[in-house]
Amino acid sequence: MPELTWQKSSYSAEAANCLYIAATSPDTIHLRESDEPEVTLITTSPRLRKLIRTLKTQPLPRAT
Repeated sequence: MPELTWQKSSYSAEAANCLYIAATSPDTIHLRESDEPEVTLITTSPRLRKLIRTLKTQPLPRAT
């Protein structure tokens, strides 16, 4: 796999709990969280857009 160029989300805080994203092609997106950088989620651009759209429009369930 080619070396990834990670970009920190502009919504991430300065310290911990940062989300990083890297693209290896126009349709392949890699995501990782700063607390566990060795764990990477690989998805596609359309699926990531759908996830973001859903998170923006649907309230998250409350923990009980």
